Amino acid sequence: MNDPTWLVPLPVVVPLFGAGLALALYRKPRAQRLISVIALSLVLAASATLLVLADGGPLVVDVGGWAAPVGIDLVADRLSALMLTISSAVTLAVLLYSLAEGDADGDEAAPVSIYHPTYLVLTAGVANAFLSGDLFNIYVGFEILLAASYVLLTLGGTGERIRAGSIYVVVALLSSALFLISIAMIYAATGTVNLAQLAVRLPEIDPGVRLVLQIMLLVAFGIKAAIFPLSAWLPDSYPTAPAPVTAVFAGLLTKVGVYAIIRTQTLLFPEGRLDDVLMWAALATMIIGILGAVAQDDIKRLLSFTLVSHIGYMIFGIALSTTMGWTASIYYVAHHITVQTALFLVVGLIERRGGTTSLDRLGGLAKLAPVLAILFFIPAMNLSGIPPLSGFLGKVGLLQAGVELGTPLAYTLVVGGVVTSLLTLYALVKAWNKAFWQTPPAELPDTRLPGGMIGPTAALVGLGLALTFAGGPLYAYTERAADALKERSPYIDAVLPDGVRGAGESADVVSDEAVIELETPAPEVTP
Repeated sequence: MNDPTWLVPLPVVVPLFGAGLALALYRKPRAQRLISVIALSLVLAASATLLVLADGGPLVVDVGGWAAPVGIDLVADRLSALMLTISSAVTLAVLLYSLAEGDADGDEAAPVSIYHPTYLVLTAGVANAFLSGDLFNIYVGFEILLAASYVLLTLGGTGERIRAGSIYVVVALLSSALFLISIAMIYAATGTVNLAQLAVRLPEIDPGVRLVLQIMLLVAFGIKAAIFPLSAWLPDSYPTAPAPVTAVFAGLLTKVGVYAIIRTQTLLFPEGRLDDVLMWAALATMIIGILGAVAQDDIKRLLSFTLVSHIGYMIFGIALSTTMGWTASIYYVAHHITVQTALFLVVGLIERRGGTTSLDRLGGLAKLAPVLAILFFIPAMNLSGIPPLSGFLGKVGLLQAGVELGTPLAYTLVVGGVVTSLLTLYALVKAWNKAFWQTPPAELPDTRLPGGMIGPTAALVGLGLALTFAGGPLYAYTERAADALKERSPYIDAVLPDGVRGAGESADVVSDEAVIELETPAPEVTP
């Protein structure tokens, strides 16, 4: 027990064990609830502990005792530990929200015997994707997510949800097929799918082949992250699901794709040959997404478009390929998971109190439910980037990184980021005015909001504020995470000790300078 690496598999193993136990107890809903809460509480505790321990260096577990690169590795470094901790807090809060909603509705809206095992499997899939040390295991994590998310998306079996779920599955399967083909091509070119070993071997293959592999992975992950023009599926899929499901999807699922982009771009393709393409994609994602939000009169669809838009900020930071850009991007991912989830939970409360999510049919909620007004206003302003909230800190970091790079395209993204932030403020203020201040066209139903639903929502709103008050230490942590991503050797050395590397493979070939040297032909010598 002195070796802390035993904690690394827990965020994957505990939810899977809980899912099996909850499924076995499908006739006992109270036992299922207790199992789910205990399992996710343990995951949060383990993730928070890993967050502290990983600051001293990556923690690696060889699954089944098979050392890399033969076996599967689970790696908890600063980046994955931070993503795990934030996602664990969010999934626990959403679970508590859904339990209170089930109590209020008499569990008629969702089949509880299916919900709890599926939700725990979804949590395990997210954790597996964050911790995986090889590409195929990331693919496995994505497939776990796909299976669980389809079940959650279609809970209730309504025609609208089945239609939206079908769209989601078709798009997800396309992405998975591209990812699987990419893995096969990478294995054919390098003889491995272990991320650390790929970081060593990829610079040795033909640059053209490496570029094709990079494009394939980016397209596959871009669909999952909802990067324009691969994002059209999201606004039609998420709003139809139950409020807790929509919230956890909006907060987490696209961020798993963003995480995969961060990990592969920094570890496998540090030369940044597609940075300009990513910058243009980030700009289009920000602008087109927020223009879609401005045009909506349904608050769920409005938030779905803002979700797409703000993915652009994260890709902006990744595409800069600088420590400052990666620092701000990682911080912004943590901020956005929390704030976007909180907003969708608030929208679930708005729908419950007002009977609709149409902004044209809502109004007067500030007087009818003042607590609800506060719970919406704080994360809305946070998402808009109003100082001194965490959204402002993340956006300022991204804009500073763009200015520091100083290229014309970087300056274009800086302007695009400012415009997107202003339009986000406009869209959310419009929603705020219509839902809370305008006179409703008809009397709203007198529905009491359960305290058990308000509590988890308020906790996530508070977590968003905590990211503001702890902005300095958290930003310093993300900077150390970005430094490690830039160096790459801490990750590679932790996974592949010297005795495990093949002939000719060493940490010396993982620096950016080495990649450039390998791509640059030797000068001709004239006698």
